Amino acid sequence: MKLSIVIPVYNEEATLETIISKVQEAPLPHGLSREIVIVNDGSSDRTTEILKRWGDKPGWIIVHQINQGKAAALLTGFKQATGDIFLIQDADLEYDPMEYPKLLNPILDGSSQVVYGSRFLGRIKDMEPVNRWANQISNQTVKMLYGVGMTDINTCYKVFTRQALEGITITSQRFAFDTEFTVKLLRLGYSIREVAIDYTARSRQAGKKINWTTALEMYWQIIKYRFIGGR
Repeated sequence: MKLSIVIPVYNEEATLETIISKVQEAPLPHGLSREIVIVNDGSSDRTTEILKRWGDKPGWIIVHQINQGKAAALLTGFKQATGDIFLIQDADLEYDPMEYPKLLNPILDGSSQVVYGSRFLGRIKDMEPVNRWANQISNQTVKMLYGVGMTDINTCYKVFTRQALEGITITSQRFAFDTEFTVKLLRLGYSIREVAIDYTARSRQAGKKINWTTALEMYWQIIKYRFIGGR
């Protein structure tokens, strides 16, 4: 089986080389091959230059597009990916690729088609209280509206089979992919397995891009798809 690691990138010159190295070196369960799919979403820093050194290597897919937001970059990556399993990896250093085996094992042993890495089941470092509060509100809203007790719907670490993705159409822009994808999985009857991961938050000064506007856009998807149709 093949794992496609999909990495959306926007102005991450400070961390890009480090995260690529970590993704390359991350252990994978036996028998699983690795494909790295990077989508440069219109970066204006040195990202394009940095990516040139990997462009022609086997097992790599690098796509450059105009800036359209994280959701659009992910959808481009999924379209280009050839793997049986998809794993979303941010280009910063908040999430550690050493967590890959625990994320992948439930899919490989057939016990789940979707696995999320939960920060709130693991250890969290440097998350601002307001961000913790916003995440908890989203989790509680999902529990109230969908009857599913999840601890971290907004985690970056989402791992899923190609089959699970093919049943879903994403219409969101930017960061709202996380919530739209989650609630549409739940509407289709998928059970989402959560495993504990460790997380180190970065500050806005260090490049964190989510703000209150994007947080509200993400939250709206939870409400919206509870009361209207759509896959």
